[in-house]
Amino acid sequence: MSKNVLKVENATMQFGGVVAVDNMNLEVNEGEIVSLIGPNGAGKTTAFNVITGVYAPSNGCVWFEGDKIVENYPHGKMQKLYKGQNNGKYSHITAPTPDRITKLGMARTFQNIRLWKSQTVFENVLIAKHLRTTSNLFSATFRLNHAEEKRQREECDELLRVMELDGVRDELATSLPYGQQRRVEIARALATQPKLLLLDEPAAGMNPQETDELTAFIGKIRDNFKLTVFLIEHHMDLVMDISDRIYVLDFGKLIASGTPEEIQNNQRVIDAYLGVSNDA
Repeated sequence: MSKNVLKVENATMQFGGVVAVDNMNLEVNEGEIVSLIGPNGAGKTTAFNVITGVYAPSNGCVWFEGDKIVENYPHGKMQKLYKGQNNGKYSHITAPTPDRITKLGMARTFQNIRLWKSQTVFENVLIAKHLRTTSNLFSATFRLNHAEEKRQREECDELLRVMELDGVRDELATSLPYGQQRRVEIARALATQPKLLLLDEPAAGMNPQETDELTAFIGKIRDNFKLTVFLIEHHMDLVMDISDRIYVLDFGKLIASGTPEEIQNNQRVIDAYLGVSNDA
């Protein structure tokens, strides 16, 4: 039986009177590539933000590798405004910041690429390595961390080689073609040494050839780095080719889950997202 890496339990995210994610329950198992799909505005990125600590959910919790890392319940003003389910089931607040969640072993990319504009490809990736540094102000001031710094730089060079970015190592990251910028962002996430990699629309803005290359590339990343991957994506060819399982979100609610074949043949999904079937 596969080990459970991520579990989202009854997660609801409400902004004022608007419920963006409504009682979400999902699981991602070790070694899987799992996709979260749905129309624009369905709540997919909001779900990622809850999982990674950008937002504290209005209600519910998130488990990572068997430990509860996020929990919240309706309180304060939300106690009166709350429209979701399971009100009263939770009674604690656990809200670590995104950097602490990343340090636990969960890294992500963003829908809109967020690279350091004045930094090279190498520097963008090296910055992420600082999350794992063991040096402090004293050791850094007196250069007592030389061995660790040398090791981190060597690891970054090796990562860039694996990611096929070593040829643009010293170029400004934002000067690269769009597809390569996506690779730099993924490389930066991998530099934090994650166990779970969350990709938010990694194929956004890519042409068909770049999308095909990315499809193979994500599978390669999973195998080479022994990762679990959870992704949001609109490119259905990519999703169907690479996913072990798929969750479908519509207006904040999960409406289906299953294998790619099951999702392709789910009439509710066809009506809500994939379009009306040709036989209709």
